[in-house]
Amino acid sequence: MTETTHQQSPRSGDGDRSPEYRLAQNALQGLRQDLFHDPFAYRPMGPRPTTGPLLRRLPLRMRTAAERLPHAVVGAIALLTLLIGAVSGSEPGGDTRALLAGLLCALPVVATLTRPVGAFWLSIAVSPLTALLNGGGVDWPWMPGAFVSHLTVLVVVALRTRPRTAVWMWGVTAAYALLSDIFIGGSYYYTNGGPMLITSAFALLLVCLWHVRHTAQQEVTAQQTVTAQERSRRTLLEERTTIARELHDVVAHHMSVVAIQAEAAPYRVENPPEELERAFATIRENAVAALTELRRILGVVRAEDYEAPDAPQPTLADLDALLVNVRDAGLTVEKVVTGAVRELPQGVELSAYRIVQEALSNSLRHAPGASARVEIGYVLGGLGVRVVNGPMPEPSLVKPSPGAGHGITGMRERVAMLDGEMTAGPTEDGGYEVAVFLPVAAVNEGDA
Repeated sequence: MTETTHQQSPRSGDGDRSPEYRLAQNALQGLRQDLFHDPFAYRPMGPRPTTGPLLRRLPLRMRTAAERLPHAVVGAIALLTLLIGAVSGSEPGGDTRALLAGLLCALPVVATLTRPVGAFWLSIAVSPLTALLNGGGVDWPWMPGAFVSHLTVLVVVALRTRPRTAVWMWGVTAAYALLSDIFIGGSYYYTNGGPMLITSAFALLLVCLWHVRHTAQQEVTAQQTVTAQERSRRTLLEERTTIARELHDVVAHHMSVVAIQAEAAPYRVENPPEELERAFATIRENAVAALTELRRILGVVRAEDYEAPDAPQPTLADLDALLVNVRDAGLTVEKVVTGAVRELPQGVELSAYRIVQEALSNSLRHAPGASARVEIGYVLGGLGVRVVNGPMPEPSLVKPSPGAGHGITGMRERVAMLDGEMTAGPTEDGGYEVAVFLPVAAVNEGDA
């Protein structure tokens, strides 16, 4: 095994290569992937997005036309290169060779709409052909029409691909210009390889900067979306934790009362039968077991520094004290109660109280100086709660202080846990309304 290992070590491949070798190998792989792998593949240019701040304000017909604006620009530049290529030869527009030269210049520009990488290679191939067709020209290696065509192809292909492809195209262009000057350029009076490389370098640099900015904007937008989702999810978890704590307090209180009453009940009856004692003992054991299991399960949601409140949880009977505090804070509020007032399950009353409390707090924050109205409706099958505030008076000395939007999310979470319904939104007069219905199962007298 030792000999085999030593024999295979020299052939371990890239791991023994120098960093320069691996860098060159990766560069060649990038060149092959960007410019040589299926260069004439069909990749049509898609429509322009119309979600920008300016385009989305246009009428529908104009937005539809704006989607094809890049295609129209490329078509216009193709016509321009056709014209320049046809009139820049030795006999401008006077023979078939001039027209053919113009068509050859326009062909790569049109090809960028469907085959961007192939259009680049077409532009490289077309450059010497246009020079041969216009043999009397003084420009080399790009005739005027081919110059405009190749520069346009570089910019459009770079916009449609990525910055690395733009670098490779510029490198191939530089190599073509150098080889053309060395082998053929001696018979020409002027070589425009330098102007092409300088002009295209600046153009491609701007395109690369646009790519970097566009990518950064996409990453920021994606990060903002993820952050908003995480914030909403965290708000839901915090609200669920609070509700779980409150429900734990409510259920634990009642289960404790059941256990105590079951333990004390036999002593209130003189000479109770054994069956009754066993029944109360069973009730107490089940109540204690349920209470222990409840504390074990819900203990996970209790933070280590959370302290259970000493006072009982608020109910609808405590609304008057809440309204007094709100009025002292500057909010004019009135309460209207309809229907037959009756005692509801403690979870329903607690949720209704918290919803009214949060809605009034939102009124204080978002519409300081406005008036509010709290409506409590005891109906058959449930409880209706409606909190509506008017618009903020103008002018107002107190400015609104918008929150993080957690209040509405918390209210919806409470309503959803009780299988209720909730609507919240602005009113016609500029105020805000929160309407909630919390279902309450009817209790038959025979089941009580």
